[in-house]
Amino acid sequence: MYEKDGQKYFIVDGHIHFWDARPSNQANRYGEGFINCFYDYHRNLSPESEVWSLEDFWRQSEERVLHDLFEVGYVDKAIFQPTYLTDFYVNGFNTTEQDGALAEKHPDRFIVNGSWDPRDGEEGLDKLEALAERWNLKGVKLYTAEWKGASKGWKLSDPWSYRYLEKCHELGIRNIHVHKGPTIYPLNRDAFDVADVDEVATAFPELTFVVEHCGLPRLEDFCWIATQEPNVYAGLAVVLPFIHTRPRYFAQILGELLYWLDENRLTFASDYAIWTPKWLIERFVDFQIPEDMRGEYGEITTAVKKKILGLNVARLYDIPVPPGLEVADAHVGSGEPVGSGPKRPA
Repeated sequence: MYEKDGQKYFIVDGHIHFWDARPSNQANRYGEGFINCFYDYHRNLSPESEVWSLEDFWRQSEERVLHDLFEVGYVDKAIFQPTYLTDFYVNGFNTTEQDGALAEKHPDRFIVNGSWDPRDGEEGLDKLEALAERWNLKGVKLYTAEWKGASKGWKLSDPWSYRYLEKCHELGIRNIHVHKGPTIYPLNRDAFDVADVDEVATAFPELTFVVEHCGLPRLEDFCWIATQEPNVYAGLAVVLPFIHTRPRYFAQILGELLYWLDENRLTFASDYAIWTPKWLIERFVDFQIPEDMRGEYGEITTAVKKKILGLNVARLYDIPVPPGLEVADAHVGSGEPVGSGPKRPA
């Protein structure tokens, strides 16, 4: 929990990893290039005091994870989002099994999500069912640009993807987190395009699609889709660090998201260990839309910040919120913004 100026914030970090990118686990030059690309994001968007060495970035110990997230990072609950990348890493980059081993030791701290790849066919459906039973899955993380042999990606709208989404519905896995953000070496930019979200959000209204990184650099495309699809959410990983390097750009992104989606469909995510939650939370609570931009975007209220920092994800994952930390309207209502910003036109 974070407390500032008499206000208490329940924090749910909706997007974290427990990866192994050490050279001993890199299967080829692509594994090395992938973690180096992550490190460039970390180094270029973090405050100088928060920059790690590359060696520290390769792999974090259990003690480091607990310290960074819970001891100093204010996080009350964190959700593991796996990224397998088995073409690049010998034992996978960040698997459900790796995440789950840590979550089992600290069940009060972590929630484990699974993953699937439609290119795995029937065998993959069986594996998803086994993962759901083993970890009581409420969510999955999908990486549409992941390489698999000669294939350089897939679409949510592919026929086999429909089979897996139907399976998620059958198994009660309702939160579908999809990486749709900046390209990462050596993955292909076009495989992260947000257009396929539009089709499946319409086809599966009972599922929630959390678009991680909110489609950047395709923010406008994402917003036009999300405003028509009430089951599409914006995950703020990668967006939040711009609060340090480009605060006006951050204000623009946040203002657009609040205008088109409203504050009930934005979720906090540190993207740990690319960034640590402590400085992101502190700066977000202190943040305000610059005065000369408020005519278009309004101001960010404390209630809006509380929803974004934890209450929205808590609702999606049925996480109990301690008494006194809720806000009166922390629910998905008509889709109209209830903060102080401008209202979306009917």
